[in-house]
Parts: sequence; C-alpha cells; structure tokens
Amino acid sequence: QVQLVESGGGLVQAGGSLRLSCAASGSIVRGFVMGWYRQAPGKQRELVATISSSGTTTYADSVKGRFTISRDNTKNTVSLQMNSLKPEDTAVYYCNAPGLATKYISWGQGTQVTVSS
Repeated sequence: QVQLVESGGGLVQAGGSLRLSCAASGSIVRGFVMGWYRQAPGKQRELVATISSSGTTTYADSVKGRFTISRDNTKNTVSLQMNSLKPEDTAVYYCNAPGLATKYISWGQGTQVTVSS
C-alpha cells in the first residue's frame, strides 16, 4: 500500500503564497499521473491539478495561472506552488495517484490551507 503524506499547509492572508508537498512511500508512483485535490467544508473533493510522468500538467480553471504543480521522481514527491491565494482556496488539500487501484493506494490526512481576507 502506497502511503501519502501531505504537508505545507497553513494560514495565510489573501494574496499570499504557500507551497504544498506530497511524499509517497514508494517509487511505484513515478510512472503514474499524480494529482492534487482539495475539499472545502460542505463540498465534494475536487481535482485541482495533475502532472503526468512526463511532466504534462493540467489545472482547474479556478486555479489556472496561480498554481503550479511539479514533481521530483527521484524523491517520489509532488509539490503544489500556490500564489495569489484567495479565500475560496480554503480547503484541505490532498494528493493521490488516480491511476493506481484503490487497493494499492489510499488518501492521506491532507493538509489544511486557510486563506483569510
């Protein structure tokens, strides 16, 4: 079972920046798309950004131009640089590898991002 540990969240003012990190317990994730997700209170978990094994990225329209996803396959880590944060970015942020069967990977605890106005 791949273990995922998210970190880097915190409380910031609107317009500020945070960098989130996701550490995976095994190198198996190197060949899979990795994604950052978030879940705000009362809302479903949503996909924020993805990055393929070759570096191709996608972003939700709500974060495009403000967030940047990256990965370091030598360290089995995925990062999310968040700039120009808005209060609506407030959520618990999670990472995952959607291509891995759920029997082999599970959601981590996430990291809380709170953006104050």
